[in-house]
Amino acid sequence: MTTIRTFMTDDHRHCDDLFAESELAVAAGNAQAAIAAFGHFRLATLAHFDSEEKTLFPTFEAKTGMTMGPTQVMRMEHAQMRTLLDEARDALAAGNRDDFLGIAETLLIMMQQHNMKEENVLYPMCDQHLPGETPELLARLETELAEA
Repeated sequence: MTTIRTFMTDDHRHCDDLFAESELAVAAGNAQAAIAAFGHFRLATLAHFDSEEKTLFPTFEAKTGMTMGPTQVMRMEHAQMRTLLDEARDALAAGNRDDFLGIAETLLIMMQQHNMKEENVLYPMCDQHLPGETPELLARLETELAEA
């Protein structure tokens, strides 16, 4: 049976792969491919954040009563990463490779730290506290991410 942890971790890896594609296009000097690849990464990442914030986190909070714990930290980090995603997109659109690379490095470090917290703390907590809700929750998350 798929767990929340495995499903959401797989989506992290999908986003990581899209990010790597954009970095390869930038390294190759292919501006159009870089803009397209980063656009795909940005949309997939925003869809991931949105599905957590509108479905996973509220379900977890309603079940556990924890609203100021890990989900609050994750929302704050999502906001910071949304800003970096927009700044990186704008740097690419302006043809400013150096700015993009600096922002992308910061974004990558943030994403790695963020994903580790979710994968090792929050998602296991969700699996522990939401066993009865997991099948329906996974179906909703899958639909939301597929629509992105």
